[in-house]
Amino acid sequence: MGGDSESEPNIVQERVIEKATRLFASLGYDGTPAQTIADAAGLDIATVTDLVGGKREIYMTVMRRSHLATQAMLDSALAEFTPDRAGVLLVVDRFLDFHIDHPEIPELWIHRWMSDAADITGVEALYLKPNRDRINDAFRGVVGSNMDLDVNLEVIVWCIRGFVVGGMLSPKGEPHGPRDTVYLQRFRAHLHQLVTRMLRLDG
Repeated sequence: MGGDSESEPNIVQERVIEKATRLFASLGYDGTPAQTIADAAGLDIATVTDLVGGKREIYMTVMRRSHLATQAMLDSALAEFTPDRAGVLLVVDRFLDFHIDHPEIPELWIHRWMSDAADITGVEALYLKPNRDRINDAFRGVVGSNMDLDVNLEVIVWCIRGFVVGGMLSPKGEPHGPRDTVYLQRFRAHLHQLVTRMLRLDG
């Protein structure tokens, strides 16, 4: 066994998944050789395969964990949800704050927008749709039956992912991400305005 031969297997597994998550988020699935994951974890390929499987299995574990983390955030947010503008904005804010705290998650999904891991199909149905359906169900009673909520939710998600990963440009052309409190406040205020108007929450 390469690397920490005396470590507990689950500790080593966690290290592999952590390193793989960062690599997939940064380089994409297609741009991350299995050897790179093994090297980052300080292990050999055979040990990685024995512990967590091949690159495809590791990727699916990473995506499943991102789904479960998002699900846990939504559990908390929807437990406080009220069927009104304040409730909708609470969920939107929690979604934004969660992605700021876990930027690897929007990065993983943005890679899939660009056809990364195109040979691994069904990931969206497994790990994206269930959480999106929960938000849809919660918001449906607030926005009315004539609203194309599916499209509007996608727009909200696109905006949040784009800001978290790409930030905003200053008048001088300098990028400012969500760790810049001034730009975060500006984006959040605009996001509230966008959601309120798109979903017609202002009456």
